[in-house]
Amino acid sequence: MSEKPAVCVRIEDDLLAAAMGEAESSAAKRVERHLTICVSCRREFQAYRAVDGAVTTLREEPPARGSLAQSRERLETRLADLRNRLLVYRIFPSPLGHILIARSELGISLVEYLERGTSLRASRLSHEPGVETVEGGAEIEAIYRELLEYLGGSRRRLDWPLDLRLVRSEFQRTVLQATAAVPYGAVIPYAGIAREVGKASATRAVAQALRWNPLPIVIPCHRVIGTSGALTGYAGSKIDIKQRLLSVEGVPTAKKAGILGITPQTMYMLYPGDREYCLPTCPSLHERRPSPLTRFASREDAESVGLSPCTACRPDLHPISH
Repeated sequence: MSEKPAVCVRIEDDLLAAAMGEAESSAAKRVERHLTICVSCRREFQAYRAVDGAVTTLREEPPARGSLAQSRERLETRLADLRNRLLVYRIFPSPLGHILIARSELGISLVEYLERGTSLRASRLSHEPGVETVEGGAEIEAIYRELLEYLGGSRRRLDWPLDLRLVRSEFQRTVLQATAAVPYGAVIPYAGIAREVGKASATRAVAQALRWNPLPIVIPCHRVIGTSGALTGYAGSKIDIKQRLLSVEGVPTAKKAGILGITPQTMYMLYPGDREYCLPTCPSLHERRPSPLTRFASREDAESVGLSPCTACRPDLHPISH
């Protein structure tokens, strides 16, 4: 992933101070010269100036009394507030339609499928409280390239730093953390996630929490399915997108009685708590108490997370033929 240019990093504090009218004369001139050649910093400068009431409040307050250290602390507090509120975003075309990606200083905070247009007005960010937005540049371009690699099947992981500021509740945060652990090429029922978070009877609450996942794809809620194997609700009702994401990962799907779902007889099974994966016909699965199973598209996917072949049904000797 590309980093912010060193010259932009060095001038960042002066940029924020200049936006609020607090920069020394020499620093203000440096910022002015830099903004004539750097589009990305010019956009950020404009966003800082537009932050709700921050600059106006700062200028209308009487001059600070006390030591220089106290004044500096006051300025740093305001700079931190501006940084905390700012989200940089870009809207990109993709095989799944237009996608908005937004980031903060902490990490990626939103991946959103846009349905009603290709501008910020079509995004939840246009009415999200407590944030300010500015269109971004090279940093998000690198994220977009990695996303395209994932959608094209040449990348299995999206190791992005994440900022969960748009998560609605602590319960949703817990559900998203459990969902993030579902491996590539695997699926698990909503009931399985409910079990993982210690709320076995909260299947519907889990489904609702995933419906509002602010980070689809990177937190892979497309890998969570109905108990019957049906590809139920994804980002509202985008079942076709859910199917396409699973297909990228090699998960077999088909329609049965008009309902799109996985084909469990062609997938390897994992019983909760086990470290061995099984064939779907393994006798040990039928001898145990019914429980939500994780299913893998291939032996390679199962073994990539440290699982071993079952010593009873021997999927290594009798692999599923596709």
